[in-house]
Amino acid sequence: MSGYQWLIIAIAAFLNALDGYDLVAMAFSANAVTEEFGLSSSQLGWLLSAALLGIGIGAVILAPLADKLGRRKIILIALSIDLLGLLMTATADSFTELMLWRLVTGIGVGGILSAVTVLVSEYSNLRFRGLAMSIYSAGYGLGASLCGVLAAQLIPDHGWESVFLTGAILTAVSIVLTWIFVPESADFHVARGQQDKIVSLAARLGKTEPLSPAASSPDSGKAPLSAIFSSRFLAATIKIWIAFSLINFAFNFANQWTPRLLTESGLSAQQGIVGGIMLSFGGTIGSLLYGALTTRVDARKLLVFFSFGSTVVLVGFIGSTSLPTLMFLFGVAVGMLLNGCITGLYTITPAAYPSTVRATGVGAAIGVSRLGAVLAPIVIGYLNEGGWSPVALYTLAAVIVAAAGIVLMALRLNPERTVTHIQSAAESEKQLSAR
Repeated sequence: MSGYQWLIIAIAAFLNALDGYDLVAMAFSANAVTEEFGLSSSQLGWLLSAALLGIGIGAVILAPLADKLGRRKIILIALSIDLLGLLMTATADSFTELMLWRLVTGIGVGGILSAVTVLVSEYSNLRFRGLAMSIYSAGYGLGASLCGVLAAQLIPDHGWESVFLTGAILTAVSIVLTWIFVPESADFHVARGQQDKIVSLAARLGKTEPLSPAASSPDSGKAPLSAIFSSRFLAATIKIWIAFSLINFAFNFANQWTPRLLTESGLSAQQGIVGGIMLSFGGTIGSLLYGALTTRVDARKLLVFFSFGSTVVLVGFIGSTSLPTLMFLFGVAVGMLLNGCITGLYTITPAAYPSTVRATGVGAAIGVSRLGAVLAPIVIGYLNEGGWSPVALYTLAAVIVAAAGIVLMALRLNPERTVTHIQSAAESEKQLSAR
C-alpha cells in the first residue's frame, strides 16, 4: 500500500463521513422542522425515511453505471446529486418539497456508497483491504457525530436550514477533492484492456510495474444486473442480500430505538440518551477493530464471529438495565459488533464479484439492504404498540442477527476472482509463488 493509496482511502472516509452527516441531518433538525411546518408524527416518520428510501434507489440505479462509465465518474455525479438535494432541502417551504429533496439526497448517498465502497476495495491490497474498509466505514459515525455537534450550535442562532447548508459546503469541498486526487479504478482500466492508462496510473501510485490485464469474465458480455443472477453468482448474491438485510434491520433497530426502549425499561430519559451514545461510541471502535483483525483473520469468518457475538450482547444489553454501568458496557459492545458486521459486509461483498460487475453487485446489495433499514423502525413501532416488551424486541433482533450469521457461514466467495490491483512486480511474484 503506497502513501497515495492511503490518501485515496482517507478521501473515501471523508466521503463516508459526509454520508453519515447527510443521513442524520434531518433527525437532528426534526424538532425545528416539525415546529415550523406543523408536522404530525407520521409525517415526520416518512420524512426521516425518505433519505433511506433514496439510498436504495440510488444504489440500484447508479451502481450499474459505475461498471460501465467508471467508479470516479459516478462518484462525482452522485456527489452532485447529493449537493443538489442538500441545497434544495434548505430552501424547501412545504412538507412535500422536504420529502422530495430528502429523497434526492438519499439517491446521491446511495450512488456514493456503492461506488466508493468498490473503489476502496479495489485500491486496497489483499492484506490491508479489511483495515482500509474499516477506516472508510468509521467515517460514517464521525460524520454523524459532527452533524449532532454542529446542529446543537447552529440551529438556535441560524435555523435548521444552516445544518443542510453546512452539509452542502462540505459536499462541494468533497467534489473538489475527488476531482483532483481520486483516480479511476485500476480494475476498471484492466477489465477494458486500457494498458496505457494502467501504466500511467502505476506511475502515479509509485509502483514499478502493473499486473497484466485480467482475463475477461465469462459474464462480461451480459448486462451487469443479469450477470449477478447468473449461475456463477446467484447463490452468493442471494446469501449476501439476506445477510445484508437482516443485519441492517438489527443495526437500525438498535441505533434508532435504544433510547426510548431503555426509558420503557425503567431508566431515566438521560440514561436512555447515554445508552444511545454508548452504541455510537462503540460503533467507531468496532469498525476499526474489525479492519485491524482482518490483517490476520479471514474477513468472512470474522464477520460470522461478529454476527453471533452481536446476538449475545444484544440480549445482555437489555437484560442488564438494572445495573446501568454493566448495561453501558454492553452498549459499547453492541455498537462495536453491529458496526463491525456492517464493515464486514462492505469488505466481503466486493470480493464476491469480478471487476466487470463488482459495482453492480455491491450497489444491488446496498439497495436491497435498505428494505431491512426502512422496515426496522416501522415494524418495531407496531410490535411495541402491540405490547412487545423491550426484552422481547431485543431478543427478536438477536435472533435476526443469528440468522444472518448462519447465512454467512454458508457463503462462499468467488474463488476465481482475479485481483487486479496495481502492485509492484515483487508483490506479483510473491502471489504467483504462493499459488
